Amino acid sequence: AVKWLDEVEIIFEAMRCTEEDKTSLGSYMLREEANHWWKTARQRLGAGGVVITWEMFKREFWVKYFPADVRN
Repeated sequence: AVKWLDEVEIIFEAMRCTEEDKTSLGSYMLREEANHWWKTARQRLGAGGVVITWEMFKREFWVKYFPADVRN
């Protein structure tokens, strides 16, 4: 999970992605179970028309794929 996130952010930097594009492009790169997870998380986070930022995406991603007890 950490490696994937690092690689995605390297791509964003190389492509000079705007903040607005990062969530769309990052979620596009998800596969299989992670894609299913994101569909559910996106519905929850975006309820009421909330714009989901890359920072929000990363926070949810960390909670799901790299929980605090594993980080310590």
